[in-house]
Formats: sequence, structure tokens, C-alpha cells
Amino acid sequence: MMQIFDTMQNRLVDLETRDPNHVSIYACGPTVYDVPHLGHARTALTYDLLKRFLMWSGYTVTLASNITDIDDKIIERSAREGISENELSSTYTKIYIDQLREFGVADPDFRPLATEYVEEMLAIITQLFEQGAAYEIEGHGVYFDVDSLADYGALAGRTVNELRESAQARVASEEDKQDPLDFALWKSAKPGEPTWDSPWGPGRPGWHIECVAMSLHLLGDGFDIHGGGSDLAFPHHENERAESEASGHSFARYWMHSAMLNVNGEKMGKSLGNFRTLGDALAQYGPRPLRLAMLQAHYRSLMELSDETMKGAIGGIERIDAFFRRMLGADIQETSIDTEAKDRFMSAMNNDLGSPDAIAVVFETINSGNAALDDKNIKEASMALTTVSELLEVLGLSKDTVDSDEEIDSLVSEREAARASRDFAAADRIRDILKDRNIEIEDTPNGPLWRKI
Repeated sequence: MMQIFDTMQNRLVDLETRDPNHVSIYACGPTVYDVPHLGHARTALTYDLLKRFLMWSGYTVTLASNITDIDDKIIERSAREGISENELSSTYTKIYIDQLREFGVADPDFRPLATEYVEEMLAIITQLFEQGAAYEIEGHGVYFDVDSLADYGALAGRTVNELRESAQARVASEEDKQDPLDFALWKSAKPGEPTWDSPWGPGRPGWHIECVAMSLHLLGDGFDIHGGGSDLAFPHHENERAESEASGHSFARYWMHSAMLNVNGEKMGKSLGNFRTLGDALAQYGPRPLRLAMLQAHYRSLMELSDETMKGAIGGIERIDAFFRRMLGADIQETSIDTEAKDRFMSAMNNDLGSPDAIAVVFETINSGNAALDDKNIKEASMALTTVSELLEVLGLSKDTVDSDEEIDSLVSEREAARASRDFAAADRIRDILKDRNIEIEDTPNGPLWRKI
């Protein structure tokens, strides 16, 4: 059975699903007012990997990941640029989806837009009023009463009083709130902003209610996993939980949160000058090295993205591709999987999505496959090829074709011909040419193997 780290319980727990052999997942998506950054990519990758592994393990999986297409930042930027909120959000939604696809993240089963679920949000707010968990402030909107939920703060691991103390400084502009922790369910209309009709007058939804409406509508009460970046655990996810449970709905059974990342030793931020967009990173490193680099750090650990990290990841992808080139050159065919390696891979992934240990199994299998080919053990080489192919597919690191370069292949062939005729000076000269192009040659019993360095 798979174990995951549940933020609510603050420990590893067995993944016991609501429905037999089916896992329902809601992963918080972005607010689309700008291009995606590496943090967005890491979060999306976590739940893409989770779905891939669960499906490989035999589960049916339903993954919903939303787009927040109405928000203060969207309104502010669209006003600055003189375009509609819909035009701005549509532009950045497309960029987000296109870049995730390039990164190898499969589309979720559902990608709801917040603006498509306003009616469902209004229904939940109505239920909160009926349960005595909401109140209206004239001219401001509708607010959630945190005292209506006995364990408010549980997801953050803090008491209401502890949270209340830290919130005091943030409420000067909302002095009419009953409690500094109370938060908006519905915001009254302001001039020039998009609005919807409601029983409390025209306005627009608060941020947290969006995800409650979308997740419950698409996945139903008591869905299995709610995920997102660790920065969303409080207040966003705690407030979602509060809204859902106070309105009479059971919410997520488990909570998963992926960690943040550092860039060259510092927390990524525009003020530090190390802010990296996903598009820039894809262009510089390529999708597979970037994906490998992220997967080599456990999703709950702080990831370090540096030149050294990426150099290692690029080398790792070259090692994978070189393995496939070698197997192809030796005409090795896929047959049966190495069950021992498969079991070790599954054990690693069942341990809270342990991708670093799972990747180690892949590279160990590459080593054993190369060694088998050196020994002309075709059966073992074939099994290694089959195993590596299947496990890389689970990790989203597989590729339809093996890299080839006609010019490099030609130079390698010329070098082999020179060696065969014992013209070692010519062979060494070609090796130096290849080295100058960052191509390393490894002479094996089955012929030369080249890789980029």
C-alpha cells in the first residue's frame, strides 16, 4: 500500500481511498496574471508524477487542477495594460498549459476555471449562512466566521489564538470584521471590476471559495487528496477546509504539499534577481533535464536549482540516452521486466512518492544492462532495456526516439574505420574533434558509445 505524508496528521499514513481502486485528487493551479515560474512547474510535476505512478500501480485516477481566472492581481494588471480580465487570463492560461505540456506534464482530467463555478460558490456561501458560519458587512461583502469551526487552524498546526495574534497587524483596512482571522467569501462590487449578481448584491467571489466549489463539484464530498505548494497550506487550504466543513460537506481525506525551491542558494524572488520562469528554464536546459533535476529532490524537500544541479541532470539524461543508443546499436529487443528492480522502484515510490530512490533504481539498472551487454548476456541486457523503458515512462522521462546526429555518427564511423586499418593517428584526431564538440567516446565490446559531456 502506498503511504503519503498527510499535512493534517503531520505523519506518513496509508493511502486508503474513498472508492476501491480509484484515487481522486485536486491540485491547486495558478492564478493566471503572468507567465508560470519554476514553483508552478514543481507543484504541477508532483501531482503529474503521483497520477502516473498510481495508474501504473493499477488505480484509476481522477485529477482536477484549477485555473484561478479572477483575482485582484488579474484585475490590477488588466487595468494597467488596458485589456479585459478575460483577455489577460486567457493569454496566460494558454502559456501555462503549453509550457506544462512541453515540460512533460500531462493535462489533468479536469481543468476548471473559477469564473465557470460562481453559481456553485454562491450555493456554498448560502449553506454557510444557514449554518451560522457567515455574516455580511455592508459595502464590503460576506465573511467567514472562523469561530464557527472548532478546529480552525488544525492544518497549520496552530490554535486559533496563535493565528489570531499573528493576524492583528493585517486587518487595519477591515476593522468591521468580527475577528482578524475572518476572511472574504464574497467581495462587494467596486467600480470597473467584473461582477456577478448574488443575494448580497453584485460582487465577485473570494479566493478560497473557488477551490471548494470546483473540487466538490468535480470530485464529490470526501475526495481523497488535496494538493498544492507548501505556501498554500495556510491560509488558503485551511480556509478551504473551513468553508467546506462548516457548510456541511466532508472535504479532502488527505493533504499533500510540495516544497519550495532555491535558485543558486537563495529563495527564488524577483527582488533577489534570481526569479526564473518556466519558459526560460525550458529554453536553457530542455524539459527532460529540468524534470530529472526536480525529481531527484523529494517533493517535500527544499530543492536547489543551480548550475551544478542542472549540469548533473543534463549528464543524467545523456547517460539515459546513451544507454538507449547502445542497446539500439546492438539490436537488443525488449522482452520481460526485471521484477526485482521493479519491486525496488515500487517500494521507493510507495514511500511517499520517493522519486530520488526510484531514479537510483533506474540508473542502477542502466549500469547492470551495460555490464550485461559487455558480457554478451543478451537476455539480461534485454531485461534491463525493458525495465528502464517502463520505469522512465512512470517518471515521465521517456522519449519516443533516441537522439541521433548524422554528423557525429559519421565521425564515429570514420574513427572506427581508422582503428580497423590501424591508423591510430587518424582515430585520435577524430576523437579530439569530437571532444572539442563536447562528445565523449567510450569503446565497448559492442562498438563505440558516444555521449555529450
